[in-house]
Amino acid sequence: MFMLSFPAAAFATNCYVIATAPGQECLVVDPGIGVLDSLQAVFAEHRLRPAAVLLTHGHLDHVYSVTPVCGGEAPAVLPAYIHEQDRYRLQDPIRLLDPMLVLAFEQQFGAKATWSEPSEVVTVGDDERVSIAGIDLRTLHAPGHTEGSVMFGIEAVPGGIPEGLDRTMLTGDVLFAGAIGRTDLHGGSDVAMQNSLREVVYPLPDSTLLLPGHGPATTMERERATNPYLRGLRP
Repeated sequence: MFMLSFPAAAFATNCYVIATAPGQECLVVDPGIGVLDSLQAVFAEHRLRPAAVLLTHGHLDHVYSVTPVCGGEAPAVLPAYIHEQDRYRLQDPIRLLDPMLVLAFEQQFGAKATWSEPSEVVTVGDDERVSIAGIDLRTLHAPGHTEGSVMFGIEAVPGGIPEGLDRTMLTGDVLFAGAIGRTDLHGGSDVAMQNSLREVVYPLPDSTLLLPGHGPATTMERERATNPYLRGLRP
């Protein structure tokens, strides 16, 4: 598996590009704020053709560029995949933000925040199997950060990863290296997060490479041993 990542221009949101190999179709995961030029450079350098966008949840910092990435006219338009319970957020994620945060965003970028909904949205549920661009994905619904937070699992790891890891999980804002996603925003729930950590995250094999929505990659073995939010949990 071929994978590249880079942080967005705001909130250091990780944007991932995943393919079976250079020169193939690819998946774009969580295209946030100010990522379009970087994505085009990645596509050109590695001869990649985007096939779909995966959204781990519907917060603006993870979806801001989804519509231009998916843009175009049928049949060229790309689908955006999101959990059914976060589908409503794609109608206007700016409206769900604190007005002061929107103002700070506009002051930073010197332009009014605008939004248009992607034209093709595919909703997914829990434990669904989807195959796109030659990559087999499994969805794991893990609410708490938002109602529809989802993790995408792949039974492969990128090249160059140390031995002992045999699968990848894109965790979004469910689990970070040494931390978890906050639960005090609109649609968040501490009760739901605790259940997701216990029932969905904790059972993941130690051989899982974790690619979070913010911060560095980590492994399930490391997080089980050191993440304070996972201590004492049992499924």
